Amino acid sequence: MNYEESVRALLALGKELAAPQQARVQKFGLENIAILAADLGNPHRAVACAHIAGTNGKGSTAAILESIMRAAGYRTGLYTSPHLERINERIRTNGEPVSDAAFTAAWTRVHDSIESLMAFGKLPAHPTFFECVTATAFLIVAEQRIDFAIYEVGLGGRLDSTNIVEPEVAVITSIDFDHENFLGHSIVEIASEKAGIIKPRVPVVSAVARPEARAVIAKKCVDVDARLIEVDEAWDLEERPPVNGSYSVTATSAELANPCDASFGLEIHPSLPGQFQLRNALAAATAARIITRNGKFQIDREAMEGGIARVKWPGRLERLSESPNVYLDGAHNPAGARELLKFWDDNFPGTRIFLVYGAMRDKAVDEIAGVLFPRASAVILTEPRQPRAISAALLHELTADLNAHISVIRDPLEALNRAIEMAGKNDAVFAAGSLYLIGDLRTSWNSRKLAVAQHRS
Repeated sequence: MNYEESVRALLALGKELAAPQQARVQKFGLENIAILAADLGNPHRAVACAHIAGTNGKGSTAAILESIMRAAGYRTGLYTSPHLERINERIRTNGEPVSDAAFTAAWTRVHDSIESLMAFGKLPAHPTFFECVTATAFLIVAEQRIDFAIYEVGLGGRLDSTNIVEPEVAVITSIDFDHENFLGHSIVEIASEKAGIIKPRVPVVSAVARPEARAVIAKKCVDVDARLIEVDEAWDLEERPPVNGSYSVTATSAELANPCDASFGLEIHPSLPGQFQLRNALAAATAARIITRNGKFQIDREAMEGGIARVKWPGRLERLSESPNVYLDGAHNPAGARELLKFWDDNFPGTRIFLVYGAMRDKAVDEIAGVLFPRASAVILTEPRQPRAISAALLHELTADLNAHISVIRDPLEALNRAIEMAGKNDAVFAAGSLYLIGDLRTSWNSRKLAVAQHRS
C-alpha cells in the first residue's frame, strides 16, 4: 500500500462527526483501541508522554509543550487533530510532520493488524478513522526514537481513543460549550467528560476558568489521589499591553519553585497571537515544571522561554499578509468567537474588519455570528469543502439581521479574495468559523504563493 492508497483507505472509513448517532456508538469506547494497541505490542506505553484535553486551546498547549521539550534537547512526538491540509500534520516528530513513507509503513501495520483481528472475531467493530490514526500515531512515536510525546484528545476525554495512554502529566485547558450532542448540554457534563483523562496519582494541570468546571476537575483529582495544579492559583502575573497582536507577561510561582528557592519566574512572550495564548503557555510551562520534578527530564528556564517564543501553530490567528492584514482563525465555537472579538478590540480598535465566515452544521452558528457579525464592516459567507458544512445560503437566512452588509460567495478562496479587494491597506481581513475552512484557504493560498514564485523564477 502506497501513501495515496493509505490516505484513501483511511478517509473511506468516514469522519466520526458526520453521523452523530453512529459515532456515539462506535467512537465512544476504549475497547477497540485497547485491543488494537495490544495486538501492535502496546506502542503507547513505549514513550513517556503528556495527555491534553479541553474545549479550546488544547492543540496550542500541546504545540507549546512540544516546543519546550524540543528546546530542552529532547526528541519529541506530537499527535493532534484535525489536520489543516495533509493528514501527516496530525503526527509530528521533532516538530515536523511525519514523512509519507513513515506514515504509510505505520498505517500498513495497523491495517494488517485490524484485518487479522477482524478475521478472528477479536474486534467488536472495525476501528473508526480516529482510532486508526491514533494507533498509527502510537506506532510512529514508538518507532522513531522519541524521548517524549504529547497526545491531544480528539473529542471529550473519558472515552477518547487517546485515553489509553499512561502520562507523566495530564493537562486540561479551557472548558466551554462545544460538541454538546456528544459531551452533554451543561458545563458540568462536559467537564466530566474532559476529566476522564485524570488517572490515579498522575499530576493534573488545569487552566479551567469556569467555577462549575473547576469543581468537577477538583473532585475527580481528590477521588483518584491526583495532585491538582491550577494555573490561576500557581502563578502571579504582570501583563503588558499587546504589540502587533502578540501578548507577553512576567510570571512568578512559589508553588513551582525549587525547594531552595522562594519563587520560579518566567518571561513569557508567545509567538502565537492572542491573549488566550498566555494561558495556554502557562499551562504548558506548568506541565514542563511537573515533568522536570518527576526526575526523568531536565527542562530549564531558557528552554521554557525559548520554546514558548518559537512555537508555530498554523490556523490560529495566523497572519498571512499585511496591508491589509489578513488572518486565518478557527473560532469554531462561541468561546473561540469571544476570544477573536477580544483580539479585534485589543489590536484593531476603530479599524474596518472584513469577515469571511463558513462553518459546520453542528456548530452554534447563531451564537458565534451574534458575537462577530455586528463588529464587522462586511461579512462574506462561504462554505468549507466538507459534507458537514452548512450552506452559505442557509447561513444568510439565519444571520441576515446581524449585519447590513452580508453577501454570499460559496467558494472559500473567491470569498477571501473578495474581502481583500474590499479592504483598504489599513483595514483587516479575517477568515474564521471552521478549521476545515482554514485548511481550504491555507491550501489555496500556499498554492498561489508557489505559482507566483515559480513564475518569477
